[in-house]
Amino acid sequence: MHSPRTGPRADQRLNLARRSGVACNRCRSRKTKCAGTPPYACVACRNSRQTCTYPSSEKKITIPESYFLELRALARASKSQPVETHPEPAEESPTEAGWALAETGNWFAGDSGQYHYMGSSSSNYIANSINPTTETLAWHLHPHYTDSSWIRRDVDPTLPQLPPYEHAKRLYRAQHAYLGTIFSFVRDVDFYQRLDRLYSRPPNVSDREDCLVYCQMLLVFGFGQMYSVNQWVGDEGPPGFVYFKHALKFLPDAHEDGSILFVEVLSYVAYFLQTLNRRDSAYIYIGLALRMAISLGLHQEVVDQAMGAEEREHRRRVWWSIYSMDRLLSLTSGRPFSIQDADINLVLPSRNGDEDPRISSILACYAQLSRIQGTIGEEIYRKKQTSGSNLFTSVHRIMKSLSDWFGNLPEDLRINTASPPTGLSRGIISTQLHYYHCINMTVRPLLLYAVQRQMAANNGPSSHSIWEDGIQSNIMGVIDTSIAAARSSMALWKMAAEYNLVATYGFIDGEQAFSNALLLVMVNIAFPYKDQDASAMNAALAVLQGMAEKGNRYMQACHSLLVRISSNISAIVPANRQNMEASSPRNGTETVLAIQNNDIAQSMGPETGLNQAADDSLGLNSCDDPGLWAEVLDSIGIDMDRQWIESALLRE
Repeated sequence: MHSPRTGPRADQRLNLARRSGVACNRCRSRKTKCAGTPPYACVACRNSRQTCTYPSSEKKITIPESYFLELRALARASKSQPVETHPEPAEESPTEAGWALAETGNWFAGDSGQYHYMGSSSSNYIANSINPTTETLAWHLHPHYTDSSWIRRDVDPTLPQLPPYEHAKRLYRAQHAYLGTIFSFVRDVDFYQRLDRLYSRPPNVSDREDCLVYCQMLLVFGFGQMYSVNQWVGDEGPPGFVYFKHALKFLPDAHEDGSILFVEVLSYVAYFLQTLNRRDSAYIYIGLALRMAISLGLHQEVVDQAMGAEEREHRRRVWWSIYSMDRLLSLTSGRPFSIQDADINLVLPSRNGDEDPRISSILACYAQLSRIQGTIGEEIYRKKQTSGSNLFTSVHRIMKSLSDWFGNLPEDLRINTASPPTGLSRGIISTQLHYYHCINMTVRPLLLYAVQRQMAANNGPSSHSIWEDGIQSNIMGVIDTSIAAARSSMALWKMAAEYNLVATYGFIDGEQAFSNALLLVMVNIAFPYKDQDASAMNAALAVLQGMAEKGNRYMQACHSLLVRISSNISAIVPANRQNMEASSPRNGTETVLAIQNNDIAQSMGPETGLNQAADDSLGLNSCDDPGLWAEVLDSIGIDMDRQWIESALLRE
């Protein structure tokens, strides 16, 4: 019997793992039809109370050749990828393995054909696994109230003044350059089809998908205007805000049926809200998007063999984009993540057809960094470390992961600041800046501790004491790595400005520029004066000032705050520090990593860059000073938000 909510064809596809065409031995010998459901007894044997056994031969199934080739390519790719160094789980005993629930039958389709996923802990899943019929899990979608008219709310179909058709295409390309290269929320083919739909007829407000299409198109226009404008003097919010306001009118409520398009739209809304500095709302919306994606099973590989390779890749890219955005918005606002890595069973994005291989490489590399970013949030800021040694171990492991990531970075994603390639991709710049930002976030608590120690030393009996006197070299090596990464970021910001690739109003650019400037201000407070550090700090403040002068009010506030803090440096730093020699580096790591005349690819490469520094120069193989790491642990609050550091600096 088929569920009323799924057709026979869908039922057959989704139950390949449970349905069997194998007849039992008794029915086979009697030459009668057998409704075989191994390992359970068939109906005929059960009714006659006979022992029901099945032959041991496995069922052979036919799959499309394209699906076989895709699986083979994925298997080869997984073998060629470096194995990440994670603690190996304890081996399961035979008894424990017997309790494991197989991931079969977790998928089902609703009325619209949209896939849904249910985890193995659900009572519905357990009940259905012992159901002798061929029903899928779709029966659990049956509502208590069949009238669904209450779900839809009235929508005002009024559209804002749309841009000319050709200009709309330019807006799409602008948002794609900054967002689409690292977050895949709308494919080219989908956009141009929906664009024709937008300009050909008014929206059908009674149709949920139509509303989602119009909402997405207006959001794309909003982001396109945001990333196309270098200076804004309008009175109606930042560039793109008018499109965003109208887009919200078409946004369906969260209690309506989910879809991949709905997930994409919610993610766009979350990011625009974050750009408006509405952090709470952004966190809520990205949580909605991620939970809807989980309910659709985007975090798992699909078992349906009839699904094409292109659609599978689309699902993967949407998932990893949501994942990366959730990690980004959660970490920068100091909140827990919405999903753990252990719950994800999905390969990273890979090349789709004959597209430019850099497209999938950027998405995959960015997602890998987001994984590391999740570890930073959990182990440095969120996890309640029991000792300073545990914190040291976490920092060591994260820096090693970042080193491995850079060492495995494809050659066509590396940047040479001395002779940058023609047609430089903003996606490559975004990926590199994300990498340096991860280093920044890892070491920032240690730098705050250094600032607090130096301020305490300034107020001590010897006004010329330096907090780092007597500190182990491994700790100074970690700090020097972050300083070199901050300088490398400034080299990238300078290059991006020369190519007009700085997003004046974009959230990520503003967040990373502010975080970088904050770190360099802390460096100039905590350490003896050096021309390199002071110049890098001034350059970082100039980036913020440029954004502020072009109309970014939030960056104006951030810049003013750092100027107030940095203006007190001369008062807090002992007088003799300002006359210290600036030519000698603190250790060899700084010489290796500093971006001076060499290009980033050289100085940060696998032979001489962070790879070597993390393993050798930093000396992170042992915790030489557990007492100091314990003090650093005490200085870390439960909030990873950068405002925590700002408040601490102002209190001092």
